[in-house]
Amino acid sequence: MHHLEAAANTQYQISSVIISPMPAHDSFWRTIYTRRSIRAYSDQPIPRELLERLLTAAIWAPNAHNRQPWRFVVVTERSRQQQLAGRMAQRWEQDLLADGLDEAKARAQAERSRTRIMRAGALVLGCLTMREMDRYPDDLRQRLEWQMAVQSAALALGQLLLAAHHEGLGACWMCAPLFAPDVVRSALELPEDWEPQALITLGYPAERNEKTRKPLEEVVLWR
Repeated sequence: MHHLEAAANTQYQISSVIISPMPAHDSFWRTIYTRRSIRAYSDQPIPRELLERLLTAAIWAPNAHNRQPWRFVVVTERSRQQQLAGRMAQRWEQDLLADGLDEAKARAQAERSRTRIMRAGALVLGCLTMREMDRYPDDLRQRLEWQMAVQSAALALGQLLLAAHHEGLGACWMCAPLFAPDVVRSALELPEDWEPQALITLGYPAERNEKTRKPLEEVVLWR
């Protein structure tokens, strides 16, 4: 049985209303309600064709001016994955030490991050480019235009995460590239105009995540 089919009889708590049972054929809502961040993966390799399907889902996301400012780097070579993971972990350990964290704890946290990246079946680095976005003479509008590109890249990666779950993969969003863009640029030899935004780890799940969401009453205003 597909892992999403098993969720067909699950009750979902949305606000104060329970939606249950979900129609067995309703794969869209089943995908929405059952996706979680997965950080542990099996050793099963991910076919390139599947990775291309996920990227196709990503590029059909809504975006600013339809300029499609997202860019993606798919990392499947173990040596490149190891280099990226090691250098990012080293930078994070340095930052933790600079924050005053105990050396042993800093090393342990950095090593945990390195292991997470290394054990993924594949990595997708989401980037943005301003090459085709609008340009303004004032800083305010230019900064807002950049923010629109950030939002566009985030929407694309969100669709990639949903597609990964729908296809039976686990995935997790890591914001670490924002804190070490120079390290990521160097390790992956990015084009000059590609700005690293987030790293998505992918793999066949080796854990479950049952976390839920806040009720609508806590996050929604009706006017």
